[in-house]
Amino acid sequence: MSVRRVVPIAMRLSWLVLIALAIGEFVTDLPGPWWATTLLPALVVLALMVATMSLQARTAAPRGEPGPPVEVAPPVTGRWKALNSPADKVPSHGTHAYGQTYAIDIVAQPETAEGEAPGRPGAAPAPRPAADPATRPVARPAAGPATRPEVGPVARPAFRLFWPVVRRNRAFPAFGAPLLAVADATVVVASDGQRDHLSRNSLPALAYLMLAEAPVRSIVGAHRIIGNHVILDLGGGTYAVYAHLRRGSLRVRAGDRVRAGQGIGRVGNSGNTTEPHLHFHLMDGPDPDAARGVPFTWRGVGVPANGETFTVVEPEERGGQPTEERAEKQAGRPTEQQAGRPVEGRAAGS
Repeated sequence: MSVRRVVPIAMRLSWLVLIALAIGEFVTDLPGPWWATTLLPALVVLALMVATMSLQARTAAPRGEPGPPVEVAPPVTGRWKALNSPADKVPSHGTHAYGQTYAIDIVAQPETAEGEAPGRPGAAPAPRPAADPATRPVARPAAGPATRPEVGPVARPAFRLFWPVVRRNRAFPAFGAPLLAVADATVVVASDGQRDHLSRNSLPALAYLMLAEAPVRSIVGAHRIIGNHVILDLGGGTYAVYAHLRRGSLRVRAGDRVRAGQGIGRVGNSGNTTEPHLHFHLMDGPDPDAARGVPFTWRGVGVPANGETFTVVEPEERGGQPTEERAEKQAGRPTEQQAGRPVEGRAAGS
């Protein structure tokens, strides 16, 4: 077993020992002073945790200068906004853990059919804004069948200080948007059993996430951080990670071969996340605990910066082949939602 694999395990064991010591202080009556039975062992464990965290950062960090970015197709179509982008800082999420040195988050930013910014139902149409230099329409290569995003003209809810504390996933335009294979690849992991929880886009909910939920998830393991996910083997020692997917939405299994542009699942809100979005990154191995991050660039898009909006056009909109869902409608077959599949997984607390 490699050092990169052992270090995260040691970190989780240290957390468990520390928690056990804290519980033991209250439920048992050990002989001797409390500082000798609890405080001193806890300080030793904390010192080991600090050393382990330092070692984890060193083992997960890239060695030497990063290689050239691996070019892949965009994993979505439609209009999206980039957050936590490696175009602005590396590591983009403040850590090299889980192979996410060059990871990016994207949220849906849909427009109406007239190209106007989405607004509240019944509101007067907003004037058409001037062209945004940070918005780039790009064409997605017609390398294979795709699915049309189900994002409608619904504005993405803003972060609130106190109320509403949480929101249901259907309030976010990214929830349920189709995800596409970025290259011809083999599915090595397809995990689909975690529920889509409520949003954490208010101050109280964010505090709960950072102080309580996230530490517990990190102790349990990487799969609880990244939620439902798919990992694709792109060949050449490069693997693509799609994280926080919607429960019950995966269309692939481990061992399947997929083509570029093929639908593999849908955006969800599972794992360590504040709202429905796609977390995407490349890494050099199939295990997030042991992998190092690999730089990427999306064909026709590049690497969008924080706050930058980009649009990926479907093949049919450019005169190519119709997408899977549109072809189903044209043939009179029910689509995934019309066939009775649930629109939203059971949310936490509902």
